[in-house]
Amino acid sequence: MKKLLTLIASVCLLTACTTSNQTGSVTQTAQPTMMPIDNVAITYVQSPLNVPSIVEKKKEMFEKTFEKLGSKMMYSDLTTGPEQTQALASGDIQFLNAVGATSVILAAANGADIKIMSGYSRSPKGFMLFSKDASIDSAEKLKGKTVAGPKGTILHELLVAYLASANLTQDDIHFVSMGLPDAQAALENGSADVALLAGPLAYNAQKSGFHKVTDGEGYTSAFIVTATSQKFYDEHPEYVKAFLETQKEAVKMITENTDEALKLTQEATGLDEMAVKEMYALYDFSPEITEQDMKALEDTQNFMFDNKMIDQKVDISSLILK
Repeated sequence: MKKLLTLIASVCLLTACTTSNQTGSVTQTAQPTMMPIDNVAITYVQSPLNVPSIVEKKKEMFEKTFEKLGSKMMYSDLTTGPEQTQALASGDIQFLNAVGATSVILAAANGADIKIMSGYSRSPKGFMLFSKDASIDSAEKLKGKTVAGPKGTILHELLVAYLASANLTQDDIHFVSMGLPDAQAALENGSADVALLAGPLAYNAQKSGFHKVTDGEGYTSAFIVTATSQKFYDEHPEYVKAFLETQKEAVKMITENTDEALKLTQEATGLDEMAVKEMYALYDFSPEITEQDMKALEDTQNFMFDNKMIDQKVDISSLILK
């Protein structure tokens, strides 16, 4: 009898731990692995003024987090959206810690496995249009002007939305795509009438006396997010959970010890104390994704679709990691 009970228990245990496939063969139920990964790669993007990333790096927060899981943490120096999403797709990077919503939507529309984990920042007032000519004080005045800045970015979205407020489109201006430093140089040397600037470049331009045409308030949410892949989450949910907990710890530290956080930011950026304080006031670093954020993602996708940056739309709700 004892042997019979043992046999029955063994069969029950085997049944509980396996499932049958359609051909009738027995396969083991897939379970997330709890085995540590050797290396975890996270992007480090300091600009425009990513205080959480600066604090996390200065205090080695992610290093300590993933060391507890038996892994070594490494920072990636890839900062542009396309580079980051490509590295995520290839598996070279596991976490995108500050990537623009435009980059996420573009990658998803092209079939990439990418999921938004949390919000990173919102700073519409931190993105601006500048000119030397103070008479360019409305969207209507941009007609026929040469505007320089990075294509497919929050700044580009701001420009298109600002033009639309005057029933204008990008076809009504001469838009030249270039990076922020080049856009600033183009404005200074007169080859561009207007430059799209953000972060320290925008701050310095304003302090240097350049005319601010507008900022992003009312035109873009400037929503930045964190992202990973569904595949990585399915295989290593404990790593994603650890990442998000560390992000919350960093934001809490910034809120409760703002002076220390801004001092670390000042050291990392080389900006003076006043510049850091004024720029920091423009940011919301809450990780929570709100209904307003979801609408912002929809608006961004519409902007990309209307400007032929994507051929088809994706279900925005499906981009959020469940």
